[in-house]
Amino acid sequence: MELTQRQKVIFKTIVDEFTRCAEPVGSKTLMNMLPFPVSSATIRNEMAALEKKGLLEKTHTSSGRIPSQLGYRYYVANLMVTSLDDPVRDSLAQVFSERHYSLDEIVEKSCDILSEITNLTSVVLGPDSSKQTLQHVQMVPINKRSAVALIITNQGHTENKIFQFKSEVSGEDLTKCTNFFNKYLVGTPICDVVVKMKEMEPLMAATLTRHEVIFEAFVSAFMRYNKEKVAVRGRSNMLIQPEFSDVNKLRSLLNALESSQVFHQWTDQEGNIAVQIGERNELIQIGDCSVITTKFHYSNEGEGQLMVVGPSRMQYSRIVALMDYMSDRIEEAFIGIGDNEDEPKW
Repeated sequence: MELTQRQKVIFKTIVDEFTRCAEPVGSKTLMNMLPFPVSSATIRNEMAALEKKGLLEKTHTSSGRIPSQLGYRYYVANLMVTSLDDPVRDSLAQVFSERHYSLDEIVEKSCDILSEITNLTSVVLGPDSSKQTLQHVQMVPINKRSAVALIITNQGHTENKIFQFKSEVSGEDLTKCTNFFNKYLVGTPICDVVVKMKEMEPLMAATLTRHEVIFEAFVSAFMRYNKEKVAVRGRSNMLIQPEFSDVNKLRSLLNALESSQVFHQWTDQEGNIAVQIGERNELIQIGDCSVITTKFHYSNEGEGQLMVVGPSRMQYSRIVALMDYMSDRIEEAFIGIGDNEDEPKW
């Protein structure tokens, strides 16, 4: 779609202003915002031309225009300039350099930050255990009724799990347990570990004195580990968006955020429109909603996603810049990829 330079500036100004204030933008407002002198009549003619191209829509309650769904897609693909305010960037750098985070912690932390800064709903998907295999297990006793287990996968993902035993377990049994798991479970897909452990329980019983106590603790931990790491924050932010004043529409959206399975079905449903933004970002339009997704790698093969969910009227340039920056920090910390090798590692 070809636009004149003047049409591009007018259209970009309309999108930026509407996403900021949620009010239709009229020609008189634009006159004071454009970087060049132009009459109100000329602006109206250009707005009519943009409407004819399908990029703008006229509301019933105002003479102003708002971006259409096609308009938002054109904007992110052709006109958007990502920017992140220096104070926000500095604050994020400070947050991520404060301490050493595990991957679980950074999933939660990233979700909190995205929701707080954007005032929208954020979703962060961490590692999918179904694509990983167990590589090594190490157990360290805390006392006779608890221990820390270090679980490492073939993709370099590390989990620390604290096991609470119902009765005392000796250090000798913990050592035997570690050797047993490393001998029989290494190479097993994480999603199959519990099944394989149950199959090997008779052999475990013959090897370990308190096998039933350790067995129960490990099965419980791996069942939790086997679930996809999903964090959702800011559901209540939807209540303040004028686009979701329709209770039924809001209920449908909140239902989609209840579980990763429902969320995937919602974002993958037929009729959605996806627009690639650069190499790792994507805009998914789902009715009146938009989902911005950004991929990040926590190992050479492991991949996760940052997502922001909200109305089509969102500040795309700021949100994409924010998600890009956070993805860079995650990758820099876990696999040494980033735009600043001098920043501290978590």
